[in-house]
Amino acid sequence: MRKLIKIALVALGIRALLRWWKRRRAEAELATPPPPPDPADQLRQKLAESRTDDTAEIEESDDVPVETSVADRRAEVHEQGRATLDEMKNPDEA
Repeated sequence: MRKLIKIALVALGIRALLRWWKRRRAEAELATPPPPPDPADQLRQKLAESRTDDTAEIEESDDVPVETSVADRRAEVHEQGRATLDEMKNPDEA
């Protein structure tokens, strides 16, 4: 009989301990603030907004850029590079 009472008391103690532990965890979850927003998501949102702003500006402008071929653009870039190189050279090197 004493053994049965001891087992019952231990079981009640374990049950009380588990209830206290679960209650404590639930209170801790409610007390913790939500995690801060992900910086990557914020950057993605800003990027999407800036892209929509850029496309809106392009659509609003009457100035349509002239399509040039790749070879023409490449030649223009090379000319700019040569001009910059000429500016950087010392007068003694020329």
